[in-house]
Amino acid sequence: MTDFARDLEARLVRYAAVDTQSDETSATSPSTAIQLNLSRMLADELRAIGASDVRITDYGAVLAVVPSTAEGPSVGLLAHVDTAPAYHAVGVKPVVHRGYNGGPISFADAPALVLSPEGSPYLAEKVGHDIITASGLTLLGADDKAGVAIIMVAARHLLTNPQIPHGKICIAFTPDEEIGRGVDARLPADLGADFAYTFDGAKVGEIEYESFSADGAVVKITGVSAHPGYAKGKLVNALHLAAKIVSTLPQATLTPEVTEGRDGFWHIYHMAGTAAEAELKFILRDFELDGLAAKGELLRQVCATVAASEPRAEITVEIRKQYRNMRYWLEKDMTPVELARAACRAEGITPVSVPIRGGTDGSRLTEMGVPTPNIFTGMQEIHGPLEWISVQDMEAATRVCLRLVELAAKGA
Repeated sequence: MTDFARDLEARLVRYAAVDTQSDETSATSPSTAIQLNLSRMLADELRAIGASDVRITDYGAVLAVVPSTAEGPSVGLLAHVDTAPAYHAVGVKPVVHRGYNGGPISFADAPALVLSPEGSPYLAEKVGHDIITASGLTLLGADDKAGVAIIMVAARHLLTNPQIPHGKICIAFTPDEEIGRGVDARLPADLGADFAYTFDGAKVGEIEYESFSADGAVVKITGVSAHPGYAKGKLVNALHLAAKIVSTLPQATLTPEVTEGRDGFWHIYHMAGTAAEAELKFILRDFELDGLAAKGELLRQVCATVAASEPRAEITVEIRKQYRNMRYWLEKDMTPVELARAACRAEGITPVSVPIRGGTDGSRLTEMGVPTPNIFTGMQEIHGPLEWISVQDMEAATRVCLRLVELAAKGA
């Protein structure tokens, strides 16, 4: 293994073991205090390797600087410390499968679980690589602790090799990206970068500058409560109305499980309540704003139709903006994207740009004035127990990172 690979593996294993799940129901920033356990660890490690201006902001972001060694733009490098609330992340036990042999991978804590090239075709390309998974009961958290490890290793290399020419490198490790709150309004100014990159992508070579545009929706239903034994003509069951809303929405064409590529979707991810009151939470996604607006209007129309069928109930729909397709801004000046593509080519990697069927901190940062494309890390099968990553893919991302900051200085 190379020095980069050893360091990347050790860091990801160490970081993944720290529980950092975010929580959208929390009003605090960061949304969970446990995220700060990793943030404080990272701040200490940044100081230890010689980074400057290391601090943790009031909103939970770790900021640091690698001082410039040459004239050039200030380049931001970002990753997020939180993991998705959608799956278990307590007691993560990373497992390294050394020199992958091309067959199925089993999990010590979940014998029935199998990771294979049939289910995860990209795995077939990684024969001989060192593959990291969790033990079967949790997600791994390579999303996005792999990005954190990549940036840390790149920063350490730059700080120990001052002969490498680069401008000011502005590092940020954010909380709450998974719940859409990773970019505080103060972050662009605090970061101080001319442009930036999130390391939060998947396959080697992917340089992404398009993301979904996203809204969130909350539907609240108030029925009429009554004793079920004496409910005839009185009870209006909020749960029945909730089920009717979900069943009326188009499921054969517009849900995540039947869409791909540039298709948008509606997705219900939370349903709770009683016969008296119920709440549904949705995410709405589309690459274009008119498509996003149409999905919001569809939800409103369905709720209105169900409400009209039972005038004694009250149904409200609240739709809030989350993030917008970063292409709208990046396509006006593709310099950061072309720089990343050039860095890939310089490392013998063919760059590929595909739309992200999701969003990154870069979606918000770009909208807020800091152009921020997304760069691959190697992470696969994220947000579930089959999550895995190749150490060698992480190494490739590290080399691209180092190359692009050097190219940025030369281009100045």
